[in-house]
Amino acid sequence: MTSRTLLRSPARRDAESDGARRWLALVVVLTGVFMPILDFFIVNVAIPSIETDLHATSGQTELIVGGYAVPYAALLIIGGRLGDRLGRRRAFALGMAGFTAASLLCGIAPTANALVLARAAQGAAAALLFPQVLTLIQHMFGERERPRAMTFYGLALGLAAAFGQLLGGGLISADLAGLGWRWCFLINIFVGVIALAAVRPLVPFAAPIGSRLDVTGGALSFTGFVLLILPLTEGRVQGWPAWSYASLVAAALVLGAFGRHQHRTARKGGDPLVPPSLFADRAFRAGLLTVFAFYTGMSSFFFVLALQLQAVQGLSPVQSGLQVTPLALGFFATSLLARPLLARFGDRSLIAGAVLLLAAYAGEYALVPDRLALSVLLTVNGLGQGMVMAPLIGRVLAGVASHHAGAASGVLATCQQLAGALGIAIIGIVYFDSADHGFQAGLIYLSITVLATISGLVLIGRSRLEA
Repeated sequence: MTSRTLLRSPARRDAESDGARRWLALVVVLTGVFMPILDFFIVNVAIPSIETDLHATSGQTELIVGGYAVPYAALLIIGGRLGDRLGRRRAFALGMAGFTAASLLCGIAPTANALVLARAAQGAAAALLFPQVLTLIQHMFGERERPRAMTFYGLALGLAAAFGQLLGGGLISADLAGLGWRWCFLINIFVGVIALAAVRPLVPFAAPIGSRLDVTGGALSFTGFVLLILPLTEGRVQGWPAWSYASLVAAALVLGAFGRHQHRTARKGGDPLVPPSLFADRAFRAGLLTVFAFYTGMSSFFFVLALQLQAVQGLSPVQSGLQVTPLALGFFATSLLARPLLARFGDRSLIAGAVLLLAAYAGEYALVPDRLALSVLLTVNGLGQGMVMAPLIGRVLAGVASHHAGAASGVLATCQQLAGALGIAIIGIVYFDSADHGFQAGLIYLSITVLATISGLVLIGRSRLEA
């Protein structure tokens, strides 16, 4: 009975067991980040094989990509609030079940139109699944442990984006059982079933808040975001037809009506979809702008890098993925160090990461044809991304009240997806309108997004000091 283990009190052993269970639960919960983001990137690698196998037209292939992105981004705020109403664990499980089932439908789709519909269902399920992750982290971890949990959140987010291309290329090349591109979707079934089996025994119950869902606000927000995101994802490819401009104007009108409805509902004592009081925190407002600036560049970079490596340098999807691997390794390293760096240096560590990104973009601008130099610079790029991405979301949510967690998570996730859609639309214009210097022109745009991110980080710090 002299063992330290045996001398520990039952209360302490229970506390340690509960702590270990929370971290196991985090692994389960983070599948709700990894899978939706992975599917956003992995499908780009599969498109050529899908076109050949399903005889898809160019319009259908656009919808295979956009059909996922549009409902995903448009329904995120509603998904966040449904988590409050249903209970976060239940909403997470429903989202995971829906995403897994939709992935199966994608994997067995007999025609291009069937795949488009399955992708839309997948995007809608992702909109319920994704925002629950942040609220569950807020619920499971106290103030001391939460920054570490948010580090793993950022790590899952970044690695899904960085490894999507490599994983997709590997699955297609392996061609297991002759299924080829279908494995890009079928692999989700294995992960989803395991995650669903672990939800109830590991993820703690979170009681529903019981608030009524703002149906009118939900309809306005969904309509407004569809009108906004659809031309951003499809407009450039179709040459910016008249409908795309009309859609953007209509989006401004509908989202304006949504904002007025939210204020009116709050004044009458109702429960708006997005409480206006959420934006009373100046640091949260600054944080949203910072997240928007950062993710406008983040998604754009992976898009334009894939074009450069495959369309210009002629690399296969697997070779392209291997070229990006140093970025993922750099990201992994600094993501794990982000929390102690933030604890010691504060927001200066995030600013330092953004400066590394600027340096990487400058080097890539000068040395883009050199694959060895590009590998080194992509490592620097990953180091910078990891220093910013991993702690940024935690910094933005730091001052949000717990009763606003669902709404804040939905708004933040929507901000990320809108930023990605807008960033890809902008960099697509820059890239394709710059003839033989598209990548370099894109890097100039990306540098501007980093400068905007640095400005936002400074503003967040000032807002926290003045609070």
